[in-house]
Parts: sequence; structure tokens; C-alpha cells
Amino acid sequence: MTSAGDFDLNSLSATQQEALQQYTDVTSQEIKDAIPLLERSQWNVQIAIAKFFDGEGPDPVAEAQAAHDNIPRATARHENLHESLLDASSRPHRPARRPQTEPAPRVVPRPSVLYRTPFLVAVLFAPFRVGYKVFAGIFGSLFYFLSFLPQSIRPRLAASSISKGLRQTSGRRVTLPKETAQRFRRDFEEEYGAHGLPFFEGGHAQAFDTAKRDLKFLLTVLLSPEHDDTETFVRNTLLSPEVVNFINDPANNVIVWGGNVLDSEAYQVSREYNCAKYPFSCVICLTPKEGSTRMGIVKRLAGPLTAEAYLAGIQGAITKHGPDLNGVRSERAAQEMARDLRSQQDSAYERSLAADRERARQKREAAAAAAAAEKRAQEEAEAAVRLQEQRRRWREWRATTIAPEPDAAAKDVVRLALNMPPSSGAGRVIRKFTNTTTLDELYAFVECYELLQAEPGKKKVEKPEGYEHKYGFQIASVLPRETFEPSAAATVGEKMGRGGNLVVEDLSPDEDGE
Repeated sequence: MTSAGDFDLNSLSATQQEALQQYTDVTSQEIKDAIPLLERSQWNVQIAIAKFFDGEGPDPVAEAQAAHDNIPRATARHENLHESLLDASSRPHRPARRPQTEPAPRVVPRPSVLYRTPFLVAVLFAPFRVGYKVFAGIFGSLFYFLSFLPQSIRPRLAASSISKGLRQTSGRRVTLPKETAQRFRRDFEEEYGAHGLPFFEGGHAQAFDTAKRDLKFLLTVLLSPEHDDTETFVRNTLLSPEVVNFINDPANNVIVWGGNVLDSEAYQVSREYNCAKYPFSCVICLTPKEGSTRMGIVKRLAGPLTAEAYLAGIQGAITKHGPDLNGVRSERAAQEMARDLRSQQDSAYERSLAADRERARQKREAAAAAAAAEKRAQEEAEAAVRLQEQRRRWREWRATTIAPEPDAAAKDVVRLALNMPPSSGAGRVIRKFTNTTTLDELYAFVECYELLQAEPGKKKVEKPEGYEHKYGFQIASVLPRETFEPSAAATVGEKMGRGGNLVVEDLSPDEDGE
């Protein structure tokens, strides 16, 4: 075997040639068509035979392999050797490169600890506490009445901000992070009206984990209602259309979390992030170059900034660190695609094994059914042979028990003319019977008529045990028609009188069953 069509069979390995031979022996397909099908089936003979007879459906392995070819690859990191040497020579005293970004801690709210003032200290400072409450009540009432004055003549007192801070700090109980976030959003909307900022509905730790998991930028905004620039910053900078549109753009991957430093959680965040000036914002993201799981502060924005400067700071941080996150996304996508590919390949292999097992099971069941049918047919044939042998022995025995025909001088004789069936070839038989002859004996005479004619002498024959004989014919009178069943009680004298003409009719299998 050297070639077939355009295929050089000598280029096939011994295993492939054996697989080709087995496949063509079963399917009788042309070699030029068989080789491509075997190649698509990875030279698996069973899979190729199944595809030939059942048709080729979608190939999960081929689809998975095609998907593997389209796996996104991680962005390669390019570095200029000259610049690296210059950078190393400019810092000869540094043995290793230090992180370029400040680490971003994960802040978990700590429950507030209730401090109990010692009894003696509380007694000594009781007058000062009472005086402070009286002073605050008086000035609070005064500022309340001054609020009704026109804006033009209303005194611009710095203490108004203190009063506002006192009103906001009073009664702020410690709540869960989610409830604190909801309260911040509610107060923010009451103070500044409807806005388009998608504040994260959860604690700072949850927003931190979400940004780390989804490879997004976390914009943390801390506001202090006691600061004079808070309202101007929020209205003119944070809620400017440019900033709001940039944050809401899904392509920028920004999660915004806001907090009031009068709340316990936001205060802890400000302490951990070394916040010294309000309003305060910072951009946090994963820094893969400095650690695969390290989160860093890539931009700090403190103080009253304009909308342009604020937006430029955020955009600069995202532009600088966005490619690093895109590289991590590509690596994760490649890993996920590789896992999906392995899963699809394993699933395809399992389905192929399941199909092979199912075909093997069907083949075993078909072989078992054929063997059972053959065994059943053999048993039925053997039973039919045994039944025929018992029928023959019964007829030989019954022929010996039939009484001879009465003499002509005998009285009480019934003369019957029996028209035998054409299959017997006996024609019309005329015989005398005693009037006490039962119908069962009449049936036995017809059944054994051939034996009685062939063997007039009687020989000793045993009755077969366990055999119940069934006659394949029936005897009926002509006019009027009446069918007589074999009976050991009824006699021919009772049914026919002195004589009669009878017809012996063969029974078909259906009539016999009925």
C-alpha cells in the first residue's frame, strides 16, 4: 500500500495505517475520504466509525481548540536597556527598587470603645460640663433667631460653622458600614439635591475588595462638614458635569466611595490614609508591578481644587496605571480561557466515552436479545417435537382402547356416515357404533382412523404421562347443523338416534384457540 488518490500512505505511521485498515474494513469508505475523517477524529477508530454512521455534529474539541487560538495574551512588558542602565547608574547606592506608590491599607471599621470617666474626675468637671451645655443652648437659640434675618444683614459669624458642626455631630450613632453608606447618600442628596454620582452602597472595605477583584479604580472621597470649602468643592468640582460623566463612563472602570469624617468608618479611613486636608480624595488600584495582590494609592487630591485640575489628576492616574490593569485582565482572561478549554476538552472526552459505553451496552443488549430469541426458538422447536411425539404415542395408545364395530345382528346400533376432511384422504366412512358409545370415543375413532386401518392388530402401548390431548377437528351434523363437542357423558344414541350423516371439519389455529 503506497498511495491512494492524492494521499501518500507511506507517510502514515504504523498505528495510523492500522487504524485506517480497521476503519475501512468496517465502513468500506474510500481511503481519500477516510483519512480526513480519521484526522478530524484524532485517529480514534471508534469515534470515526460513530461519525460515519451517525453523522458529524459540532466538534467540542475543535471548537475549544479554535477558542484556544483566540485566547487574549498578556501585554508584553518592553524595557529599554540603555534607560535601565542609566537609571541604575544614577542610583548606585540603592540595592533594590523601592515601590513607587504608597500602599493602600484595607480599613475594617472597629467598634467604638465606650470610655467611662472616673468618678472623681466626673465630679470635678461637672460644673464645666453644665456650663458648656448652657453656653451651647444659649448660642444655639441665638443663631436660630438670627437665621430669620435677611441675608444682607445677617451677621457673618464664623461660629455658624461651629453650630452646623454641632448639629451634625449630635446624635450620629455608630451603625453598620452599609447603613452608614446609605445615611451618607441620603444626607448628600438632602444637602446638594439630585446628583449622578454612583456612590458605592457598602463599607470602604467592601469597595476596596471589589476594586481589587474586578481590577477597577477606587475613588475615595472624604468630606468634612466643618470645613468651609466643602460645599464649594462638592457643587463646583465633584458634581461638575465633566467629573460626573467621567466617573459614570464604564470604560474608565471607576468605583466611587464617599464618607463623612464625622462617621466612625470614614474617620478611621482618614487616619489610615494620613488625610491632613479636606476635602480629600484619592485613587486606589492594584499595582501588579509592585506585587500581584498589592493595592496602592496612585493619586492624592487634597484641598479645594477646580473641576479641571481634579479631573486631570484622576485621568492622569488612570492613564498611567490602566495598561498594568489591562495586562492583568488579559492574563486572567487567558487563564480563564485555558480553564474553559480544559473543561470543554474533558467534557468532550467524557461524552465520547459515554457514547462508546452506550454503543457497547446496546451491542451487548442486542446480542443478549438475539441469544434469548434463538434459545426461545430452540426451546419452542424442542417443545413442538416433544408434543408431536406425545401426540403420536397417545394416538397409538388410544387406538388400542377403541371398541370394535358391532356385528350385524347386534341390537341398539347407531349407523353413522362420516365425511372425513379432504386432508385425511379417507373420503366417506360408514361405521356402526353402539348407542352407548360416547362422543369422546367417536372423536377418538376419527382421530385414530388411519392407525386402525393400518394396524388392525392391537399392540400394548402405554399412555403418555402428563399429556392432555386436544383434537384438531370438530364433528357436526348437516341438517340441521349442530356441532358436537367431545364428551365422556353424552352418547351417540342420545345425539343421533338410530343414525345420521356427520361432517368432520378441520379447525384452523384461530378457531382452535377460540
